[in-house]
Amino acid sequence: MQQANDFREESLTLKAVIKDLDDGAFEAVTQFKGWTINDVFRHLHFWNKAVMVASQGEEAFGEFFQGVGAHMTKGGSLPEYEKQYLEGLSGGALRSAWSDLVDETANAYAAMDPSARVPWAGPSMSARSSISARQMETWAHGQEVFDLLGVERQEQDRIRNIAHLGVSTYGWTFKNRKEPIPEPAPFVELIGPSGAVWTWNDPQEDNVVRGSAVEFSQVVTQVRNIADTDLETRGATAARWMEVAQCFAGPAETPPAQGARHKI
Repeated sequence: MQQANDFREESLTLKAVIKDLDDGAFEAVTQFKGWTINDVFRHLHFWNKAVMVASQGEEAFGEFFQGVGAHMTKGGSLPEYEKQYLEGLSGGALRSAWSDLVDETANAYAAMDPSARVPWAGPSMSARSSISARQMETWAHGQEVFDLLGVERQEQDRIRNIAHLGVSTYGWTFKNRKEPIPEPAPFVELIGPSGAVWTWNDPQEDNVVRGSAVEFSQVVTQVRNIADTDLETRGATAARWMEVAQCFAGPAETPPAQGARHKI
């Protein structure tokens, strides 16, 4: 399954930018909700564990998820639970544990039937979608690390997997916000890092999102405000979608304000 290798490559790109950080540097605070680099990698590591458990079936995942569900119901924060579950793992030790599990997860999913159903916190997903979601999270949470360290990430055409998730969660964005789902969905035309042109949905002149696949992915993962990109929208539906787009699970989130997320 190519998506499993894309997840591995995305993780290796992120690993390269933190390979020389000392333990103290992992306590630096990012532009995402005050999370430290430690918080980011605990989050990625915990949910990589979750997707590994999910590959074992409904019962195993249900047992795993019970703890985090109970913690959140009591008003606890996700970073708190992840730190507790991982027994305070941090710094270089966290980097090593995360990296080792990335390989294990990628290998496990590479051997799976892409269409096999995998349980999750919300609806079940195909194995292909499940590992693509891990690539998306790695890429999206990696952005705050790249931004904090002042590094420009060298993007590759595997970003198409994330753009595809962004397009396919069009309806979810509105449903999650308890808004009517506008029809038809906008025509989407994006240019990949290699210059490849990718399109989704029926061509329309007055209902369009067009531009960089990287910037589109930044908007749907809410690591950038659309006003901080060169994306073009035509029509009220396309404009509203890009204002509130959300390709990840969980309650409706407000995208960052204009200028709030950027390379330092």
